[in-house]
Amino acid sequence: MTIRLDETHDAKRQSWVASANGHTDFPIQNLPLGVFSVRGDTPRGGVAIGDEVFDLKAACDAKLFSGDAEKAARAAYASTLNELMALGAGPRATLRKQLSALLAADTSESSRAQPLAAKLLHKVTDCTLHLPAKIGAFTDFFAGITHAENGGKRRGSNPPLNENYRYVPVAYHSRASTVRPTGVAVRRPYGQRLAGNDKLPTFGPCLKMDFELEFGVWVGNGNAWGEPIPINKAGEHIYGYCMLNDWSARDIQRWESAPLGPFLSKNFGTTISPWMVTPEALAPFRIAQPARPQGDPKPLDYLWDNTDQREGALDLDIEVLIHTEGMRAKSMPPQRISVSNTRHLYWTVAQMVAHHTCGGCNLEPGDIFGSGTISGPTPENYGSIAELSFDGTRDIPLASGEIRRWVEDGDDIILRAHGRRDGYAAIGFGDCCARMVAGKGV
Repeated sequence: MTIRLDETHDAKRQSWVASANGHTDFPIQNLPLGVFSVRGDTPRGGVAIGDEVFDLKAACDAKLFSGDAEKAARAAYASTLNELMALGAGPRATLRKQLSALLAADTSESSRAQPLAAKLLHKVTDCTLHLPAKIGAFTDFFAGITHAENGGKRRGSNPPLNENYRYVPVAYHSRASTVRPTGVAVRRPYGQRLAGNDKLPTFGPCLKMDFELEFGVWVGNGNAWGEPIPINKAGEHIYGYCMLNDWSARDIQRWESAPLGPFLSKNFGTTISPWMVTPEALAPFRIAQPARPQGDPKPLDYLWDNTDQREGALDLDIEVLIHTEGMRAKSMPPQRISVSNTRHLYWTVAQMVAHHTCGGCNLEPGDIFGSGTISGPTPENYGSIAELSFDGTRDIPLASGEIRRWVEDGDDIILRAHGRRDGYAAIGFGDCCARMVAGKGV
């Protein structure tokens, strides 16, 4: 689905919300959707603008929207955005256009909104941000080919990738019930683990805690059971994007993964950024899917679409930062330990949707995909601590004088993403951040 650039993408457009015009993830060119509450009141839909949250219900009460935009905003009255997401792309795009006009500094529409600022806007520091949708299903893909190859090399596999990797978007079904938004601590899991040269497992807390730098994809309107989504229609079902940390217990994973794959090593917690960045906001950062290495097979016909190959990838800078207890004690800022880019994904999101549904699986509003760990070609681009430390055999030095080989209790792991392109306003996703804390034994 091609999204045309329009006035909402104009880099010169400013907002009467002053904080949206400086250095912010949420300028007027972004306008991501989320769910918020203020001082314990009922959660409801809102939009990030600068360091404020625009209240969609208050805007409807003031009769600021019309047509499909009003329909969309009223669907966001609930404590989740599932009803809004089920409406699909059209109402979302219309809502975005009317929001942009209402929040712009130089439009006739803004003269209706700006006098109501006290009712329409809430400082984000006064808000609690919730999961934006009730998640029915969480599918985690494995589309970062460098991460997949690095894992094979650490296991001593030769070749490092399974033969099917270049033919099929590999994925597994993870646990929707343990997905949490930014700011919620994650408990270190207990399980059967195989450590070092052990031949037999022991039970206890994970000793090799890892993060995974992933891109999250929200499903909007779904498909009927038994009715595949063709790849050229996949974009109509993608509602928004976020950052996603697929926390991974590597020692538990090593023991349990054969023959059916990850289970307890993945189901204890996943952290996502709380705002849905829309496909419209990301339109300036669409690029061609990078050419496959020479000798790699062309995807099968149901996974191939010329338009998707021409504009189905995204050029977003992504990074991982760590903030340890030692850093906080010294009032030091978080330290970046990895930087990568979404262009390193081997499969497009449309290919993921097409493959997920090709057998008749029905997707539903609020389902979420993880992209798989997005590692780049060089060590500074690796998207997991298992890669950065080569399975815990190499020190990662920190500015505080500490070292890390795995994530330790008290560590904050922060994922960030930004779209940057000459001639367009830079936008971001907000932090995807959680602290690892000690777990509870059985």
